[in-house]
Amino acid sequence: MMPLLAGAVFFDRDGVLNEDVGYLHKAEDFRWIEGARDALKLVQDHGLLSIVVTNQSGVGRGYYTLDDVAALHRWMTSDLSKDGISITAFYACPYHEEATVPEYRIADHPDRKPNPGMIQRAIADWKIDRGKSVMIGDKQSDMVAAQSAGVTGALFGGGNLMDFLARHLPR
Repeated sequence: MMPLLAGAVFFDRDGVLNEDVGYLHKAEDFRWIEGARDALKLVQDHGLLSIVVTNQSGVGRGYYTLDDVAALHRWMTSDLSKDGISITAFYACPYHEEATVPEYRIADHPDRKPNPGMIQRAIADWKIDRGKSVMIGDKQSDMVAAQSAGVTGALFGGGNLMDFLARHLPR
């Protein structure tokens, strides 16, 4: 018997879960998007996984480190846990063709959206059913990554994320 596959909501981070302040890497600069906490709770209440897939070219540009990104993601996890909300996993891509940190200077890296690498890795890692999943992003590159990974994409144009997600939640 095949194991049951989980459904998931993939979230871009900056501009979807939090206000995009440009190269965010410190908790003190973090502001949740309106309705983001409720949206994450909705995902959890529906038995879906919540997966964050975020390009982080600031790492490649030398503005901050992957450890800084991980620390911010730990802070987000801790902040959400106060309300019994969790994020299943975070995937961050530091690669960029114009990176100043040589190890991250890779053009068209498979993980960097619009490429689907982060979504594909999450699908494999968490045994996710593409047909029961959606990618919420605020850029066309998020939609291209979703389509390339075989996941429905929903372009978030701002406003209340909970209201938006309620209309796009996988069934």
